[in-house]
Parts: sequence; C-alpha cells; structure tokens
Amino acid sequence: MPVRQRIALTLPDPRGVAQTLEIAKWGEAEGYDDLWFSDSNGVDALTTAAAVALQTERCRIGTAIIPVFSRTPAVLASTAHVLHQLSNGRFILGLGSSSQVMMENWHGQVFEKPLSRVKETTQLIKQMLNGEKTNFSGNTVASHGYRQLPLANDVQPVFMAALRGKMLETAAEFSDGVILNLFPKNSLPQMMEHIKIGAERAGKKIADVEIVCRHQVVVTDDKAGARDMIRAGFAPYYATPVYNAFLHWSGYPEVAEKISQGWAAKDRVKTNSALDDQLVDDIAILGTKEACQDRIREYADMGITTHIIACVSAKEMQQTFDAFSGNHFSF
Repeated sequence: MPVRQRIALTLPDPRGVAQTLEIAKWGEAEGYDDLWFSDSNGVDALTTAAAVALQTERCRIGTAIIPVFSRTPAVLASTAHVLHQLSNGRFILGLGSSSQVMMENWHGQVFEKPLSRVKETTQLIKQMLNGEKTNFSGNTVASHGYRQLPLANDVQPVFMAALRGKMLETAAEFSDGVILNLFPKNSLPQMMEHIKIGAERAGKKIADVEIVCRHQVVVTDDKAGARDMIRAGFAPYYATPVYNAFLHWSGYPEVAEKISQGWAAKDRVKTNSALDDQLVDDIAILGTKEACQDRIREYADMGITTHIIACVSAKEMQQTFDAFSGNHFSF
C-alpha cells in the first residue's frame, strides 16, 4: 500500500527538555503528523521520547537517528519495547551510524564497518522485538541467550539511515523505512534508484517504502543570512569522512576536497566558502513561506514521504514551524 505524505517537527528543542515537551505538544495541536528526534548532545533522544509519548496522543514519535555504536542491540531493543507501549504503538526506532567525529571523539568508540554494524544491529533488534532467543554472531555485533517479552511480529518499525548507494539498498531491503539527510537536490534521483533496487530485493515496491528526510528549512526574507547559517552549521558535517565521501559521491568532488583541505588547515573561511550559494540552495530550503512549501511538495513528488522540518535559525524558527502547521500547509 503506497505510503502517505506526512509532515513532522524536529526535536529536541535546543533550549532543553521543558521546551522540547512544549513544542511537541504545540506541534500535535497544530496538526503536525510526526515528531522526530535527532541525536543531540545534552538532550537524550530516547528518554525524552518517553516523556513526549506520555504528553501526546496522536503524533508518531521517531528517532532520526540513534547511533548504533553508542548503545548495545539489547539496550535498543528493550528501550524500543518500552517506547512502543508508552506511545500506544506510535514509536519508530530509526538507526544509523552517525560519524567518526561523534562516535570516536564524543563516545570513545571505534568507528568501523558502519554499513555492517547498522544492518546487523537492525536484524538483531528485530529478532529481539519478536521475543526470539538470540543466537547471533555477526561481523560487528553478537548476542546469545538474550530474550525479552515479545511484541507482535513487525509491530515495532525499525528504520535505517543511509547516504550512498550500497547503504541505501541495504536500508530498503532490511528495514521498515529509509532515512535521508543533507543531500544536494540533484542527487536525489540516484538515491531513489538505489532505494528501489533494495526494495525490489525484498519483494517490495518503492511506493510502499517510507522515505524520511530531515529538511533544513528557514522561512525568511534574509536568504543571504540564512545561507551563511547553513554554511556555518553544515560545512563541518561535510568535513567528516562519512559526509565528505557522500558529497563526493553526490557529484561534488571538488567541493568535498576543498572542505577537507580547509578543515585540515583549521581554515573555517575556506571550509565554509566551499559551499557556494547554489549548492547551499540545493541542500537547504530557504526563502519565503510559499517557496519553502513548494520545495517540500517538489520533494514529495520526487519520492520522499515523511518530511521533518528543522530550522537552524532561532530567530526564524517559529515562523518556519508555523508555515508547515496544519492551518498553513497541505500536500
């Protein structure tokens, strides 16, 4: 059955837990379909999702993403079980690899074989959620003799985040939905083609695969200023090996190289300037309310089904979120 279009708010609120709960309740009251958590320093997504589940009734609550390197599969499975019950079936566990910087520098973990780690963690968690006694020896994770109370088969969705071809195919094949992030617009068709390949391997149609994206949106009259915020916020993302390789794969090898050089030299001006105006406009959604709304509809036509609205501008955050509330936006 084809997946319907959904509009979502991004959480947590950077100001803290109390504000996150308030904006979650506001989003539900204003007609948003979903509330999706990012992995943010300082406000844990999974514990805060539990609080949001108890203070909302209708919106789905998802994670985009929880890094598989920071928690064991058994911890993730037991947490997802609880969140499924607290939310009355509204929770979606979205998993991903994150990046070397976050996992190695922040968490002190070894970041290796990310594709295998996400795939195997997803497979193992799905077994655990079904109440199966584990007997799993993968290349990156293992579990033997663990069992938890079962949920009905496939009642708790597990999504996977992906950037490049092989991972996109793996996510579509082995998980219940695919999570995208920070892609240049012209790379989306090739990304969708890989999702289609993976879906077909699993006997699915691409129209039946939920495809989630966190869009960086700023509704503003100051487009130049918004571009500068995107550069400052996300050029460092593209300096990490994972996202730098993704930018190269997306058709921007010269930009990827300039960002790498600038970052290695600790030259923030060179790093940020690698993202010219056109590329920033292709990665982010900036401008008037009508222009931003039309761009989301365009992405819907291109195959994305769940649109998470994120805004890097504290000043323009509320007007950005207002633009996609139920009273102001429809597909």
